[in-house]
Amino acid sequence: MIAKRIFRITAWTVSFLVLIALAGFLWLRQSPYWDGITLFSDAQRAANFRDMDRIFPFRTVTRGNSVWDFDHAPQPLPASYRFNGQDHDLAAFLDRTETTGLMVVHAGAITHEEYRLGADEGSPFTSWSVAKSVLSALIGIAVEEGHIASLRDPIGQYVPALAGSGYARVPIEDALTMSSGVDFNEDYDDFRSDINMLFFRAMALSTPLEDSIAALHSIRAPGEFNQYSSADTMALGLVLEAATGMPVAEYLSSRLWGPMGAEADATWSTDRTGREIVLCCLNASLRDFARFGRLFLEGGAREGRQIVPADWVQASVTPVAPHLQPGDNPASDWTFGYGYKWWIPEDPQGDFTAIGVWGQYIYVDPMREVVIVKTSTDPMFDDNDHETIATFRAIAASTAGMN
Repeated sequence: MIAKRIFRITAWTVSFLVLIALAGFLWLRQSPYWDGITLFSDAQRAANFRDMDRIFPFRTVTRGNSVWDFDHAPQPLPASYRFNGQDHDLAAFLDRTETTGLMVVHAGAITHEEYRLGADEGSPFTSWSVAKSVLSALIGIAVEEGHIASLRDPIGQYVPALAGSGYARVPIEDALTMSSGVDFNEDYDDFRSDINMLFFRAMALSTPLEDSIAALHSIRAPGEFNQYSSADTMALGLVLEAATGMPVAEYLSSRLWGPMGAEADATWSTDRTGREIVLCCLNASLRDFARFGRLFLEGGAREGRQIVPADWVQASVTPVAPHLQPGDNPASDWTFGYGYKWWIPEDPQGDFTAIGVWGQYIYVDPMREVVIVKTSTDPMFDDNDHETIATFRAIAASTAGMN
């Protein structure tokens, strides 16, 4: 009898716990947190990356009244590219890296435009860290307008909330070059890493992003080592907002998105307090990302009108300090060089690129007058950056007739 009673109690207890677990799962499945939990799942990644406004709060970046038109001069892509001493099939690479969109622009004309995995020309593709290069352009405009007096000003001078943090005395320029010396773990595979906890606190606990940044501390002097840190960009976003007195999305709209001639409104995902997540998450059409690349190709000007200062464009893509140089560099944690939020590939050829996780790129080759935009859901993105540059160089050479 005792054994049967124990069995019945155990069975009821297990059944009750299963029901609780099921109810909890069903609640979570219908909650606003579910999309965030499944953001990177294989089955939903492509759809999620073009529907970020359903997953995160956002601010709208409004377009202007005049669109910067592209001409059209269709050309086929090259069949192959060379990488690590061997020829590879380009179409297979695009498939393998889960390409969702690819655009090639040569001398102001679209030569190739394709959409995959459910996307089309109206899709708003998320940028991930490509947004950092956009923020850099806004910092340059703010300097030109006098909102920021000097790039050597310390971040704490503009953002009192960071006065007690590792950013208090970091010069703005050292945050632009990912050289702040502030400790920040960017390991996306580590659930407890700073980058993952920043998103968890912001979206699940409604912790303001600036609170997470204010808790960070220095581990080395600024300006000595190039270590990728999205916190540096968040600190710069706070500087820009404080210096201009405007939300970053509004400043982008009035100073760059509208004047550049974007054809569609964009959005910038925010935390739950309404502050833009400037380290990532600018959502825009493939063509408008290409317009931003074209703007940098043309020295920051659109049809003779300077939008981003020309000297800022040049400085942004010209690594000066030793720790920012491309190649095997003991003072950097990667082999690409770095400017003001733009990457300079190894074996420099005058080209430069914005890069976002999961395979987002705006690649610019001034010598060949080529801009390439690629959006992806590539799970091997960290391993494929060098090969992607090889494909871009092959496409640029073929498009410009310089094989």
